[in-house]
Amino acid sequence: MPQLRTATPTPASRTPLRGWLAVGSVTAGLFAIVTVEILPIGLLPSIGRSFDVTDGTAGLTMTMPGFLAALSAPLVTTATARVDRRTMLCAFTALLAAANLLAAAAPAYWLVLVSRVLVGVTIGGFWSIGAGLAVRLVAPDSAARATAVIFSAVPLGSVLGVPAGTFVGEAAGWRTAFGLLGVLTLCVWGVMLAVIPPLPPEQALRVAVLRKAVRGRGVRGALWMTVIVVLAHFGAYTYVTPFLRHVTEVGPDQVTVFLLAYGAAGIAGNFVGGAAVARRPRAAFVTAAGLIACATLLLPVLGDRPGGAVVLLVVWGVAYGAVPVCSQAWFAAAVPRAPEAASVLFTASFQATLSLGALAGGAVLDRTSSSTVMVLGGLTAVLAVAVGARRGPRPAN
Repeated sequence: MPQLRTATPTPASRTPLRGWLAVGSVTAGLFAIVTVEILPIGLLPSIGRSFDVTDGTAGLTMTMPGFLAALSAPLVTTATARVDRRTMLCAFTALLAAANLLAAAAPAYWLVLVSRVLVGVTIGGFWSIGAGLAVRLVAPDSAARATAVIFSAVPLGSVLGVPAGTFVGEAAGWRTAFGLLGVLTLCVWGVMLAVIPPLPPEQALRVAVLRKAVRGRGVRGALWMTVIVVLAHFGAYTYVTPFLRHVTEVGPDQVTVFLLAYGAAGIAGNFVGGAAVARRPRAAFVTAAGLIACATLLLPVLGDRPGGAVVLLVVWGVAYGAVPVCSQAWFAAAVPRAPEAASVLFTASFQATLSLGALAGGAVLDRTSSSTVMVLGGLTAVLAVAVGARRGPRPAN
């Protein structure tokens, strides 16, 4: 595929400070996206009561964005392939702000669902462009560290964004939480306009490029590994609160502390994984999958005591914190000549499996128990270890 000729300066020729400020703004944008995507977990009862709908119907606010992100990642990114990537990042950020403000003001539930459709489109487009952008913003020797900083938005959103949003929602109403997120997102939009340099597309991403990427050596291994690990994680973690309440028998306040410990460990795991994946990508991903398997399989055995549960949650947090950066690195290694195609495949596979895992875990929980959910998640992670041991990231020809 011929390269588009652009006048984009190389990362080394840009001011290092501005490059890192741009990385910080992308991270802030992803932080807002992650927070908005999973915030309804803590606000479902309030949203349901506002519109007199069941918790299951209110749960559409969680499942819709992931599936829509998986669809929008290839569609939106290919449709805007020749548009400056800075312009697209800012456009998606503005769309996210509009979605939050629409949810905050929605007089009917269907408008809340429309806002979640906009969130899904934003997730798919922003992640596909932003996930692999570090190499264009900083010097090559800083790219791995910058990528880890960008992916730190995932655990940061879980540790800081969602608890803060839930607290605001409980104190002042769920509409206030979404309204404040809309204002925060507008602030991020302004910063991005100020610090992100022009980023003309390096290659026109077309459907044919994606098809070729999917057939490339190593991509199927990345797809299988990502799908299985994310399925294992979200199939189990989505229902870790019922496990802590009914098996560990801790109160709501203690559950919050346990989840904060998990999230803090996830931040550490993100940077550890970012450092490890630069040297041994397969080993880093397989190790993360193995630790998730150990934590989830041992929770029904040792998690009946608070001490055992919190230790295993810390292990789980460290492991999952490394997963997004490992997955993106594997796709990037498999499709080195089309970095945006690698990001699209990463985003689509990750988001689709996130929603599928949550749905599957819920179906199992309704029919069995939270301990069974943990065991099945652990067995799925064991399968990921087997897949990773056989399929390593290999550059495409």
